[in-house]
Amino acid sequence: MRENDYWEYLGDATLTTSSTTQMQYQIVTLLADGSFHSGEEMAEMFGVSRTAIWKQLKTIREQWGLEVFAVRGKGYRLAQSLELLDQEKIGQGLTPTAQKLLSRLKIEGCIDSTNSQLMDAGAAGMASGCACLAEQQSAGRGRRGRKWVSPFGSNIYLSLLWRYSLGIAHLSGLSLAVGLGVVRSLELLGVSGVGLKWPNDVLYQDQKLAGLLLEVAGEQGGPSRVVVGLGLNTSLSGRQGADIDQPWIDLAQVPGGRSISRNHLAAAVLSQLLETMEQFGRDGLAPLLQEWHRRDLYYGRAVTLYTGAQPIEGIHRGIDITGALLLEENGSITAYHGGEVSLRPSGSSGGAVIGLKRV
Repeated sequence: MRENDYWEYLGDATLTTSSTTQMQYQIVTLLADGSFHSGEEMAEMFGVSRTAIWKQLKTIREQWGLEVFAVRGKGYRLAQSLELLDQEKIGQGLTPTAQKLLSRLKIEGCIDSTNSQLMDAGAAGMASGCACLAEQQSAGRGRRGRKWVSPFGSNIYLSLLWRYSLGIAHLSGLSLAVGLGVVRSLELLGVSGVGLKWPNDVLYQDQKLAGLLLEVAGEQGGPSRVVVGLGLNTSLSGRQGADIDQPWIDLAQVPGGRSISRNHLAAAVLSQLLETMEQFGRDGLAPLLQEWHRRDLYYGRAVTLYTGAQPIEGIHRGIDITGALLLEENGSITAYHGGEVSLRPSGSSGGAVIGLKRV
C-alpha cells in the first residue's frame, strides 16, 4: 500500500462488539489505570443507573475473568492496572517496511478467535496484510484444537492474513519461518535465551512461551491464502495457567521481558511477521536454514517423534529446505513432514503440533 495511506487504514481499526459489550469494554478501559472510580461517576458517564453499572461489573468479573474491588466511599478498581491495546501506539511502533505491508489493523475486545475472524475475512475477499489483535479470545485454539488460554488484557493474541501466488505445497516451511520472526522480535526487544522447537513453538528453558497456528486455503497450484495465529504469554497467573497441559512460562519470567510494553511488543512482533511473510513469498525457507538451526533448542538432542501411535526414537538433525524434520535413526537420516506430529525430548511428556492445516 502507499505509505501516505497507512494512517487512513490504521484509523479503520475496529472493536466489533454489541452495545452492551462495548459499554463493558469502556468500563474496563476507564478502570485500566488501577485507580478507584465511583459508581456514580460511571453511571453519569454512560447515562445509566448505578445498578446497571453494578450489573456490568458483575459480568466483567464472571465472564471476562477480571478481579474488580469495591470499596464503600471510594468506588471500584481493578486488582491490577492493565495496558490495553492501542492502535496508534502499535502503528507508531511498526517498522517503515511493515507500515507499507500492513493493509488494515483490527483491534478487538472479546471475540471467539483472531484466526477465525481473519479466515472468514479472507474468504470474503479481505486484502493481504490485514492483522487482527484481541484483548481476549473465547475460543482461541492451540495444539490439536485444544483451547488456548486467553485471559483479558494480557498476553498477545495476534493473527495475520497473507495471500500468495504460491500453491499450498510450497508453504510447508512457512511456520518455521514465522517462528523465527517471533524470536527475532523478542531478541530485538532485549529478551534473551528464547529459542525454537520444531515446528512452531517458542520456548524458554523447555517451557512454552508462544505457539503458532497456521491455517491455509487455496489450490495446490496456487493462489493460496494463509492466516498466521500467534499466542504469546506475557503475564499469566498460576490460576490462569492451571488449565495448560504442558510446561509454560510467560515473558515476565524471562530475562529482559518483564518491563516490555504490551503495545511495543505487539508492534515488534507484527513488524517481524509482516516482513517474514513477504520474504518467504520471495525467497522461501532456504536463506533461513542456518539461522533456524542456531535457534533450534533440540538440535543434536535425543528425541522421540510421535507420528500417530508409533513412537520413533533418534537424534534431531535439524530441518531441510521444505521444513521437514531430519531424524537420525541407526546411522541414517530420514525426513519427516507434516500432519499431526509431536516432538518430545526423550523421556518427557511435552509436545508441539505442526500447526499447518488445510481448510
